[in-house]
Amino acid sequence: MLLKLLLAFILLMGQVRTDPDSLQDYCVSPPHSPDQHIFLNGDLCKDPTKVTVSDFTTSALSKPGNIRANPFMINVTLTTTTNLPGLNTMGLTMGRIDFGASGVVSPHVHPRASEVTVCLDGVLLVGFVDTSGRVFTQELHPGETFVFPKGLIHFLYNIDTVSSALAVSGLTSQNPGTQFVSLVSFASELPIPQDVLKRLYHINDQEGCC
Repeated sequence: MLLKLLLAFILLMGQVRTDPDSLQDYCVSPPHSPDQHIFLNGDLCKDPTKVTVSDFTTSALSKPGNIRANPFMINVTLTTTTNLPGLNTMGLTMGRIDFGASGVVSPHVHPRASEVTVCLDGVLLVGFVDTSGRVFTQELHPGETFVFPKGLIHFLYNIDTVSSALAVSGLTSQNPGTQFVSLVSFASELPIPQDVLKRLYHINDQEGCC
């Protein structure tokens, strides 16, 4: 009898599926209301009978971005469900990264995605920091690939002080999210208290803060 129960439990657990990853920072359950609107963890689906091949292709990544509009001399162009509707529910995002000379994607995290980057032109220095504080860095030449684990701080840097560089990244979420360490620390909408930042970054009153 016990063996039968155990087998039944194993078969039952085999049918259980975990919740899907969240595509938002949070999804708070609202009080019940007869006027409640629909809020989805993603986008609505198109009528399948109206789907065409154009929903699954885009030229969004074919054009260079404007690196001069960014103080770090980089531009990131992403695929979204707006420019590539067929991505919806696929758990994927693609990005084109244009680097000017010495351009850098400063340290940041993607809380909902791992990332794989392929260098297409130039030479990039890339790396991430694991939760034990160990740093992994690598020079990427055209055709070489690097993986950034989900949720870990990482960066990409064009080490050429004269020429540009180009890379393409794939991320394992429709909405990976991005948090830049410097912006979160010093330019958040509601600033982190100065006393906390002074302790974290060893800043004294003479050096000033924030």
